[in-house]
Amino acid sequence: MKKALIIFAKRPEAGKVKTRLIPALSAGEAAALYNCMLTDTIAKVESLKEVDRFLFITGGTESSAFFHEFFPGMQIFQQAGNDLGERMEAAFAAVFSMGYQAAAIIGTDSPDLPPTFIEDAYRILEEQRVGAVFGPSEDGGYYLLAMRRLHKDLFADINWSTGQVLRQSLENAAKMGLSVAQISVWYDVDTIEDLARPELRDSNNCAPLTRQFLNRIFSGGTKNFEPPSNPLIPNP
Repeated sequence: MKKALIIFAKRPEAGKVKTRLIPALSAGEAAALYNCMLTDTIAKVESLKEVDRFLFITGGTESSAFFHEFFPGMQIFQQAGNDLGERMEAAFAAVFSMGYQAAAIIGTDSPDLPPTFIEDAYRILEEQRVGAVFGPSEDGGYYLLAMRRLHKDLFADINWSTGQVLRQSLENAAKMGLSVAQISVWYDVDTIEDLARPELRDSNNCAPLTRQFLNRIFSGGTKNFEPPSNPLIPNP
């Protein structure tokens, strides 16, 4: 199969990303952490074989310039739509219009997600011939969705950013008669409690910049600095 991976991302800007971590972290610290998560996510998917990667970003020309500068070689598009469902639908439609036979979408909130999970989703699409594969997250949403063609109704009437997202999506699939599969459960990094997860500081995980940043957080070494301008070189 000709495979595409869609990554939803934002420009790391203080006060605009990881706002649920503020005020426990400063706006600058939250943006710097997001920088690390973004860069770890993009770096790890480079290991995926025979998968074309696409960044779908928010913001205008400043965001485009940022991503083109720091992530050269990535195919970059602006997200389009009024809510998360519309934006995901539009992104899937865009890559399928390019002739891809399988597409998966992820965000940047699971920086240590094993790349093998993404590979599992493509394998299931090919071997089991299901219509969609979900990667369920512990908070009731999903960290990954993969399809062999666009199924618009999966995104209808979903209460986005709630614990009902996966359940409502599976209900939509059942109404459509669409066969689905689920891969392993993982977690998002959204809250201060999430930052304390030992997995994030495991020396064997695939998110080294996030791990280093959190080790500084827990040692008290990250206070009162601005977010780094270069996501590849986080501030000490």
